[in-house]
Amino acid sequence: MKINCIIVDDEPASSEILEKYVADSPDLNLIRTCKNAFEANDIINNQNIQLIFLDINMPKLSGMDFYKSLINPPFVVFTTAYPEYAVEGFEVNAIDYLLKPFPFERFLKAVNKAIDTINNKKNETNNSRFILLKADKKLHRVIIDEISHLESVGDYVKVYSGKNCIVVHDTFQNLLKQLPKDQFIRVHKSFAVSINKFEIVEGNMIKISDKRIPIGHSYRNDFFDYIFKNKL
Repeated sequence: MKINCIIVDDEPASSEILEKYVADSPDLNLIRTCKNAFEANDIINNQNIQLIFLDINMPKLSGMDFYKSLINPPFVVFTTAYPEYAVEGFEVNAIDYLLKPFPFERFLKAVNKAIDTINNKKNETNNSRFILLKADKKLHRVIIDEISHLESVGDYVKVYSGKNCIVVHDTFQNLLKQLPKDQFIRVHKSFAVSINKFEIVEGNMIKISDKRIPIGHSYRNDFFDYIFKNKL
């Protein structure tokens, strides 16, 4: 998936160059170009921004002060004509520090660093997220990223994780609500699958390992719309 980013720079010439660089980078999705920190703050608070290309020397509020003010900041690549800010930039764990003017090759190096950092964080987050399931008078800690699919059977739900199957006394809808919406999608009145786990879709069947899961007629369009939209 592409990385959602914004450009924050009050100089039109610099913004235009960055916009062109971002457009030439297939892994980036430019959400907005902002002229100041206040515009950027509004976008960050309302959209899922993963990376900022942030100029440091801006009027009213500097890029550095703005970034330090954010509670849960996205990753940042600082862009500036002033090398003296470099040390301070790395003190706030910036991905990179680009000294203007910089060529596309140098920009791409920073982007590749950002991709590696974001992917590593995503993997760490996926591996640490878990759900607690009560079954057989025990409480099971199940890593969400290891769940392949769910199957509703009467008043119970089977949760398939690797080679394990945990049978939980709960409603299908309630259990599905506890799982991330960007990872699990319902494909049948009795089945939901992890979009990271399916291997083959053939006709109205989904193959996950040795399991074949039906796609219900009323869920088919949503399923295919989702996987093609996200290029899975």
